[in-house]
Amino acid sequence: MIALSFIFFLLLFTAVGVYAATQKQDTTEDYLLAGRKVNPWAIALSALSSGQSGFLFTAQVGYAYTQGLSAIWLAIGWAIGDYLSWLLVFKRLRLVSEASDSETVPAFLAQKQPGDRWISIVSALITIFFLGTYAAAQLLAGSKALNSLFGWDYSWGIIIGAIIVVVYCFSGGIRASIWTDSVQTIVMIAALLILLVFTLFASGGVDGIYAGLKDTDVNLVRLFPTDLAWGFIPFFLGWLVAGFGGVGQPHIVVRAMAIDSADNMGKARDIRTICGLITAFAAIAIGLAGRVLLPSLNDPELALLDLAQNLLPGVLVGVILAGLFAATISTADSQILSCSAALTQDLFPGLAKSYKFAKIGTLVVTAIVLAIALVTKDSVFGLIVFAWSVLASGLGVLLILRSYEKPVSTPVAIAIMLVGIFVSMYWKLGLKLSGAVYEVFPGMAAGFLVYAIALLFTKQDKKEFS
Repeated sequence: MIALSFIFFLLLFTAVGVYAATQKQDTTEDYLLAGRKVNPWAIALSALSSGQSGFLFTAQVGYAYTQGLSAIWLAIGWAIGDYLSWLLVFKRLRLVSEASDSETVPAFLAQKQPGDRWISIVSALITIFFLGTYAAAQLLAGSKALNSLFGWDYSWGIIIGAIIVVVYCFSGGIRASIWTDSVQTIVMIAALLILLVFTLFASGGVDGIYAGLKDTDVNLVRLFPTDLAWGFIPFFLGWLVAGFGGVGQPHIVVRAMAIDSADNMGKARDIRTICGLITAFAAIAIGLAGRVLLPSLNDPELALLDLAQNLLPGVLVGVILAGLFAATISTADSQILSCSAALTQDLFPGLAKSYKFAKIGTLVVTAIVLAIALVTKDSVFGLIVFAWSVLASGLGVLLILRSYEKPVSTPVAIAIMLVGIFVSMYWKLGLKLSGAVYEVFPGMAAGFLVYAIALLFTKQDKKEFS
C-alpha cells in the first residue's frame, strides 16, 4: 500500500508536468521564465516548495528533534527575513529584470556594463557549484526517505531522483517545474498536517509532548537556548538574515522574475508566508513529538518517516513519502534549471538562444549534481545551510543593489561576491562561529561593507577631480 500510494502521487506529478509541456513554446525565455506569465498563486506555492523542500521534512524536523522548543526561533526568524525579501526586493527585481531583458540571475547581475562578462562568469560559477551542492542535498534527502521505507541503498534513491528531475525539466522547463511544484506543495502541506494530527494524539497532545520533553532533558523545553556564545539576539538575527538570504537563491529569485506582474508580488508574498508558517511549525511540532515517541533514533533527520511508519496506515505513509519526495524533487529540478541556465546562457553566451543547447546543459548539470550527491557524506541540514549561506553571501548583496538600480562597477561587483563568500565560509569553517550567528549575517554584511567602501572612494575621487 505504501508503494502503490507513493507511485500514484508520482504519476500525478508527472501528469501535471506532461500537461505543462503542452503549453510550452520552444524558446529559451519560455524554458527559463515561462514567458513571465505565471500567476501569483503558482509562484507562491512553487517558491514555498522550492524554498523549504527536503530541509523541511528532514533537516527542520531533525533540528527540532535535537534542539527542542528553541527550534521555533529558526522558523520565526527565517519567516520574518523571507517576508522582508519579498516586500523590499522581489517587486523591484521583477520590474528591473524585465526592463533589462535579463532571463537568468547572472545576466541580471551583469547588467550589460563594461566588463560584464566577468560578472556573468563569476556569478555563473558560484551558481553552478553551490546551487548544485544544494540540489545534491535534495537528492540525498529523497534517497534517505526511500532507504528508510524500502531499505534501498542511498545511491538508488539518488539516481531515481535525478532521472525524475530530468523528466520534469525536459517536459516543459520552468513552467513544468512551477506547476508540479504547486501540486506538490498541496500534497506536502496535507502530508504534514495528517502526521501532525496523529502524533498529537499518540503523544497526549501539547501537554504530553511538553512533559515528555521535560522528562527526557530539561533543556529541550527551554524556549531560549542556554549555550549560545553571544546570547540570543545575535543568534536570532542570524536566522532572520538567513531568511532574507532568499534574495541570493537563484531557484527562488527566478520565480519572482517569472510572475505575470510586479503588482501581484504582494499577493504571492502573503500566500507564501501563510503557507510557510503552517508547514514550518507543523514540522517543528512533529520533530518535538518524535523526540518523545522515538527518543533513541540514530538519525534524527528520519524522525518524520519513522513516526509515519509507526503511526499511520500504509496508504497514508505513501502520502507522507510522496510529500517528502515531491518536496525534494521540486527543489532539485528548480535548482538544476537555474544551474543549467547559468551554464548555457552565461558561461557560453554564443549559444544562449539555442533551445537544444539549454536542454543539453540540463543533462550536464544533472550529471554533476548526481556525482556530488553520490559522494557526499554530510547531513542534509549541513549541506543545505552551507549552500544557502554561500549563495546568499555571494549573490544576494549584488542582486539587491541591482534591483535598486545602484551603479556598481565590475571590479566592485566581483569583490562583493568573492568577499561575501570568503567571509561566510571563514566564519563557519575557520572561526567556527555559526553557532553564535549564522554565517549569512557576516557574509552579507561584508558584501555591503565592500560596496560602502567603494562608494566612499568614488566620492573622494570625484571631489578631488572637481
